[in-house]
Amino acid sequence: MTRVSASLRDLFETGPLVHVTTIDPDGTPHTTLSWAGVDGDEIVMATFFNLEQRKLRNVRRDPRIVLSAHAKQFEGHGLWPYAVVQGRVDRITEGGALAVMDRLAQFYIGPGQQYPMRDAPAGVVLHVAVDRVYGQGPWAQAD
Repeated sequence: MTRVSASLRDLFETGPLVHVTTIDPDGTPHTTLSWAGVDGDEIVMATFFNLEQRKLRNVRRDPRIVLSAHAKQFEGHGLWPYAVVQGRVDRITEGGALAVMDRLAQFYIGPGQQYPMRDAPAGVVLHVAVDRVYGQGPWAQAD
C-alpha cells in the first residue's frame, strides 16, 4: 500500500468528481462517477442504494479498482492536472455511508453542508488501498 501524499489529499479536498472503474466478470472495464475522499492512507466512497449494483458486485468479486479525478484549476499549459489512483478495495463496511457523505459534502457542496438525502438507508463504505498514483500534478509518482 502506498501512502497518500499531502498533494493528493489536497486534490480530493477540492471535491473533484471521481471516475470509478471496476472490472466486469468478462474483463470489460465498468466506469461510474462518485464522490470520494481520503481517510488516513485510504480513499473512501459510499453508496446507499442498490447494494447489488454492478460496481459493488465487481469489487466483491475482484477488488482491483482505478479512480481518476481532474483538478478544478488550470494553469494554462497543456492538460488540466489530473490524478489516477490504482488500488484495491481493501474492505467494504456495512453502514456508515451517511457519515462519510456528510464529511465529503464539506468539499462537494460547501463548508457546513450535509449530504441532502437525510433519510437514506445505512448503505456501505468502500475503503480503497492505494497501490499507485500517476497523472499530471504534484501527486504523480515517478515510474
